[in-house]
Amino acid sequence: MPDASLSLAARLALLAWDTERMKLTGVSQLAHLVRAGALTELAQRGMLADDDGIARPVSDDRTGDPALDDLLELIEESRPRTWKSWVTNHSQYTLDAVQSRLAGTGHLRKEHKRGLFSRTQYRLEHPDAVKALRADARDVLTGPVPVDRVSDRDAALVALAAAAELRTLATGRERRQYKERIEALSVRSGAAAPALKKVIDEVRTAVVVVAATTAATAGSS
Repeated sequence: MPDASLSLAARLALLAWDTERMKLTGVSQLAHLVRAGALTELAQRGMLADDDGIARPVSDDRTGDPALDDLLELIEESRPRTWKSWVTNHSQYTLDAVQSRLAGTGHLRKEHKRGLFSRTQYRLEHPDAVKALRADARDVLTGPVPVDRVSDRDAALVALAAAAELRTLATGRERRQYKERIEALSVRSGAAAPALKKVIDEVRTAVVVVAATTAATAGSS
C-alpha cells in the first residue's frame, strides 16, 4: 500500500479524509479508530501483550514513532486497563500526536484558528496519496487477492475501518456485501498468535461499539 512506512494509526487517519470534499469523515469517532490502530500495531509488533484481558507493555523498547511511543508510555504509567478501555481512554492524545506526525511528514498542513478559543486544524496536502491508499484498501476489501496473502497490517487497516463504518472506505451496502471477507481479514490481522487474535477481537469490538453508539446518538438528536 502507499505510505507503507506510516503507522497503521496514521494510515487510518488519512483514510478518513474525503478527497472530493477535502473534509474529514467520522470525526466523532476518529480518535477512537486511530487509537485502535495504534493498539493493534503495538500488539502486532509484540510491544504490547495480553495479560488476561489487560494490555501490558512487554519491554522498555520503543518504536521511534512519537504517537506509538507516547501511547506505550501512557499505558506503562497508568493503572491496568482492558484493551476495550484503552480504545477510548484519552484517545484524543493519540489522534493529536498522529496528526502532528502527518503534518511533519507533509501529508497534512497545520492551521491555527484564532478566536475566543484558539484551536488547531489540519488540511490535506496530498489527496492523490490518500486516493491511492483508499484504492489499495478497497482492493483488500473486495479481492481478488486471497485473504491469507494480505499482510496483517493491511488486513487490520480494512477490518478496523469497516468496524468504524468509515464511509470513505465502503458504503453500508458494501460492508454487508463483504461481511464474510471483513471477518476473515479481522482473523488475518491476528494470525501471528492465538493471543494476538484475542487482542484484535477486543479492539475491533470496541470500535464497533463506539460506531453503534455514535450512530444511535446521531439518530436521536
